[in-house]
Amino acid sequence: MTENNKKIDRRIIRSREALREALLSLMSNKPFTSISITEIVEVANYNRGTFYSNYESKEALLDEIISGLIQDLLRSFRAPYENVELFRIDELPAKSVMIFDHIYQHASIYSILLKSDVLSNIREKMFSALKKITQEELIQLDNGIDSELHAIYSIHALVGLVFYWVESDFKHSSAYMQEQLVKMINWRPAAAKTAIRLNR
Repeated sequence: MTENNKKIDRRIIRSREALREALLSLMSNKPFTSISITEIVEVANYNRGTFYSNYESKEALLDEIISGLIQDLLRSFRAPYENVELFRIDELPAKSVMIFDHIYQHASIYSILLKSDVLSNIREKMFSALKKITQEELIQLDNGIDSELHAIYSIHALVGLVFYWVESDFKHSSAYMQEQLVKMINWRPAAAKTAIRLNR
């Protein structure tokens, strides 16, 4: 690659990063649907030509932000099992669960997205991506449970836990969330005490 190409590549990277940051900044104060491309380029200190040389629409810019997050999310999800042939969930060390570290590293972005009018979009994409790799990469041993239903149940629980943590403004540490998730995964209660008093 020539020196000129390197400079061009760096300019593209800088402009895309500036446009992403501008959109997120605007989304922290107003709905995505109300944001115009003119506003994005003004905040980013670029012009519309630069925007359209990188993205065909503000939706494409948002998709890039969400897709980047999800790719990193999937890498963190794979961390406990990517180098093993048999994944022993009952021996899972809490510190190997990297998904909460990923969320915390991108806390500001997740906080903005979760409070925005694109919440349903990111929930759906996260769920679909996690469900897909769960079914493709974790082959469930035969236990009489429908593998698709089990994947849906498990991923809904995980995504719900993650979103609660973000919405609570990260009231617990990543380490605490890791420990609690592992405990919940391995908890197999045979009975539960009720708080209902039966009429006699």
